[in-house]
Amino acid sequence: MRARAISPNRKTKRPDYKIVIGLGSCGIAAGGHKVRSALLEQLKARKLPIEVGETGCIGMCYREVLLDVHDQQGKVYTYGNMTPERLPRFIDEHLLAGTPVAEWLVRASDTPLPDDSFYAKQKRIVLRNCGQMDPERIDEYRARDGYKALEKALKAMTPEQVIAEVLNSGLSGRGGAGFPTGRKWQFARNSPGGKKYIICNGDEGDPGAFMDRSVLEGDPHSVMEGMLIAGYAVGADEGYFYVRAEYPLAVARIKLAIAAARRQGLLGRNIMGTAFCFDVHIKEGAGAFVCGEETALMQSIEGQRGMPRLRPPYPAVSGLWGKPTNINNVETFANVPWIILNGAAAYAALGNEKSRGTKVFALAGKISRGGLVEVPMGITIDEVIHELGGGIKDGRQFKAVQMGGPSGGCIPASLGATTIDFVSVNATGAIMGSGGMVVMDDTTCMVDIARFFLDFTQKESCGKCTFCRIGTKRMLEILNRITQGQGEMADIDLLLDLAEKIKTSSLCALGQTAPNPVLTTLKYFRDEYEAHIRDKRCPALACKALLRYEIIAEKCVGCTACARVCPTAAITGSVKQPHVIDQGTCVKCGSCVAKCKFDAIKVS
Repeated sequence: MRARAISPNRKTKRPDYKIVIGLGSCGIAAGGHKVRSALLEQLKARKLPIEVGETGCIGMCYREVLLDVHDQQGKVYTYGNMTPERLPRFIDEHLLAGTPVAEWLVRASDTPLPDDSFYAKQKRIVLRNCGQMDPERIDEYRARDGYKALEKALKAMTPEQVIAEVLNSGLSGRGGAGFPTGRKWQFARNSPGGKKYIICNGDEGDPGAFMDRSVLEGDPHSVMEGMLIAGYAVGADEGYFYVRAEYPLAVARIKLAIAAARRQGLLGRNIMGTAFCFDVHIKEGAGAFVCGEETALMQSIEGQRGMPRLRPPYPAVSGLWGKPTNINNVETFANVPWIILNGAAAYAALGNEKSRGTKVFALAGKISRGGLVEVPMGITIDEVIHELGGGIKDGRQFKAVQMGGPSGGCIPASLGATTIDFVSVNATGAIMGSGGMVVMDDTTCMVDIARFFLDFTQKESCGKCTFCRIGTKRMLEILNRITQGQGEMADIDLLLDLAEKIKTSSLCALGQTAPNPVLTTLKYFRDEYEAHIRDKRCPALACKALLRYEIIAEKCVGCTACARVCPTAAITGSVKQPHVIDQGTCVKCGSCVAKCKFDAIKVS
């Protein structure tokens, strides 16, 4: 594998390379800005006038910092895990000598590499531009057919035809509910009233989820174009991006996108020379998880406390400030321009008969390749985890995957052949949700996982409903007791009883789905609950209160290393003699296990 050595182009007097660095949140967190600054300094010092651009997340978060080299032949070489220390060799060998540094490459146009399997089964529609262009330059978006779908809709289609196209595509809400998008638009269009609103729900709050954030950071214009098309279809002239303030980069890039679109006449009055008028604002949410629920979100935009309200009336009839309102999430809107340009049939051809199109997932947890993937509906959980995600870290066993965040449930490895579609996933007791996949291995305690997610939803409850406010608190207390070794067998029935009452008595989806992690772990991992209660034992060795640390006399050489790091002086013994641990004093911190070089400490 050999690239052309650097040489100035005679016409432009610029080198034959362009370098692009991934500067999404994942790339920045991994040191992307440091790599970019160091690269610019070294190129300047060597007098190499090479253009250095930036892009959003391409999905390979596990390989950040990512750096692309584009040559004049259209070939792209992607380097992973780049650091400032690697740059001198990269410049010498690739840019100057024309020989890519093979051991650092993760993708290459002319050479198959192991990381290619990460993309092998992906179909990128929502993510079509992420990692492929500078999200802060509207001209790069337009060069990739940006705003052509809007032009087609405005100049060649009626609002009814746009709605029909979206309806025929089979696109359903990607925020979790899975309601047909075209039908939702139809309701809003048919609602009487001269003033209507479009809202993009970017209040992504699930632990382990970062799909919407990455799309807004990497391709904000596609989402805005989808909102504009929706506005034309339903008869709205005003829209809101609702994005949590904890996403500062997404917020910044949306603001830049809005300003650029206004400058080019794509927002405001008489867009593209038509009678269509539409403008967009941004509302930064304060981080309340409940504001992901559409009625609570509208309350927040209106300046009120974010609390759900009774439905009906639904937002399509009476939404923001009492006006008909259409709300979709980031991923749903990002699909729309592709559907309008390529046709409903092309989108409907993807997926299966239960769910059409693609779905974006954030892979997190105990998986080898954490990152962002977009796959056709109908692919199996096992394919995503083992083929795209590269399996479980450190050779451990796949145990379960949490889908749908705190509102979802744990699907065991035994159901890994489950196809990813709304019907099949719901049948397991979990939900598709917005697309988070938190992967767990055999060191994960399922009781503790249920406790973790319930702790999250209990804290995020707005408190409006008694069963959500108090019922989740009682469930959390029970789970805390069980993980502390103080549970009783009757607690299992009590958990089930409370879960049913909370689900049926809560006003919004937060309360209605809060018990799901408990219900699914009880359904598939009841033996772990019973071990915690009956045997006072955590099979995964994760619940600290149930652990017992013992020194194996036959293996202990009396080096005293464990005693020196014990914070409570629970370990005693003479030099070169077996030591012992006082169970009453031991705080089960694990320091002794980490320090022992002779595998002489048993944890049970």
